[in-house]
Amino acid sequence: MKKSTIQTIIKIIAILLLVISFATISNNVFAAVLNPSEVTPSAEVDSSDALGLARRVAGWIRNIAVIAAVIIIMVIGVKYILGSVEEKNEYKKTFMPLIIGIILVVAATQVATFIFNVVSTSGN
Repeated sequence: MKKSTIQTIIKIIAILLLVISFATISNNVFAAVLNPSEVTPSAEVDSSDALGLARRVAGWIRNIAVIAAVIIIMVIGVKYILGSVEEKNEYKKTFMPLIIGIILVVAATQVATFIFNVVSTSGN
């Protein structure tokens, strides 16, 4: 890749990260002052629905990451097989960050699933 292309990609990623961070930092709260003695407890909140949803979302993220990883590895593998010696050297360099990224995504979703399981079993 050309140096200018890499710099453009880095700039786009940096801008996207800034937009995401600004969107998640702002936290508007519109609440009234409550007197704790006036609050009456309502029915028990069932957290199993939220945990189930979180578990399903983590599973979907993991599955999508694995499917994307397999497709990317297949594409890079075919390019590696058909490439010249210089191109093969470049593809070897792209494999390691890809493998590390796959491991991080799968590990993160597994840790989240483990935490969901611990929270759901400790609540019962």
